[in-house]
Amino acid sequence: MKIYVSVDMEGLAGIATWGEVDTSKKEASEALQEHLRALLEGLFSSGVGIDQVLICDAHGSGTAIPYKICEEFDNVSLVHGPIRKDYMMSGLDSTFDRVIFLGYHAGIGTKNAIMDHTYSSSLIHNVWINGKRMNEALINAGFAAHHNVPICLVVGDGALKEELDKEFHGTWLFVDTKMGLGRYAAIMKPKKRLFEEMKRAAAEAVKIPRNELVLYGFDAPVELKIEMKDTVYADMAELIPGVERIDGRTVRFVHNDYPVVFNTIMAIVYVAMAARDWRS
Repeated sequence: MKIYVSVDMEGLAGIATWGEVDTSKKEASEALQEHLRALLEGLFSSGVGIDQVLICDAHGSGTAIPYKICEEFDNVSLVHGPIRKDYMMSGLDSTFDRVIFLGYHAGIGTKNAIMDHTYSSSLIHNVWINGKRMNEALINAGFAAHHNVPICLVVGDGALKEELDKEFHGTWLFVDTKMGLGRYAAIMKPKKRLFEEMKRAAAEAVKIPRNELVLYGFDAPVELKIEMKDTVYADMAELIPGVERIDGRTVRFVHNDYPVVFNTIMAIVYVAMAARDWRS
C-alpha cells in the first residue's frame, strides 16, 4: 500500500497564532514532528503492508519538516522545498492508495476557526470552485480525486470537521485537535489523548476498503473564482492568460483539467505576492 500524507500546521494542537507556526522556532518544529510521529507510528502499527509513505511538506514555503523524519521510519519519503508544481499535493499520482491530511484547518471566513485562511491569509479573501466556497482540504481533495485517490483520514480543528461533514460522502475518519474560541484562541485537546486517537485512527484508516472512501471531485468545466484582499492583487492576477477580471477584487478562471485550475490558484498567489512585496 502507498500512502500520501499532506502536512499543514495551523490545524495542529497547541497552535493558535502565526508566531507558533514559525518552524524556525524550536517549539513549533517539535510540535509538528510530534504529531507526524504519532501518525506514522499508527500507520506502521496497523499490520497492513505499507510499501511507501510520501509526506508532502505543505506548510508555508514547504520547509517545515526536517529530513530526519525519513531516518526514523522505513519507506518514508519527503517532498520538501518551495516553488513547486502541485504545491500542497506535489508527488501525488494514481499509484497511491489513499490520502491523509494532517494539521489542516477551516477555510477563510469560518467562525471560531484557528487562523482561518485558504491558501493565503494576506492575499485571498475568498475562494469558490463551481460555486462552492472552498477550504484547502476540499481543494486538495479535488486534486486527489482527479488521480482517483480517495481521502481516508483528516487531522485538524473542530471547525474544519463541520465544513467537511457537509461535503465528504463515504467512509472517512477525522481526529479533532482543538476547538476554536476565536481566530487566535482554542481549547486544546490533551496531548496524550490526542496522540493515542491519532495512532488508532491512522491504523484504522488504512483498513477501510478503498471503494468505501471519499472521492471528492469537481465536474468539468471547473470554474475557479478568487476574491482578492486588494484590487492591486486582482490587477496582477488578470495578467495571467485565461484569468478574467470580474470586479475590483475578484478574478475567474475556467478549465476542463482540474490540475490546471489547481495550479492556477498558486500562480495567482505568487503574482499577488509580488504586488504585495513591491508595494511594501
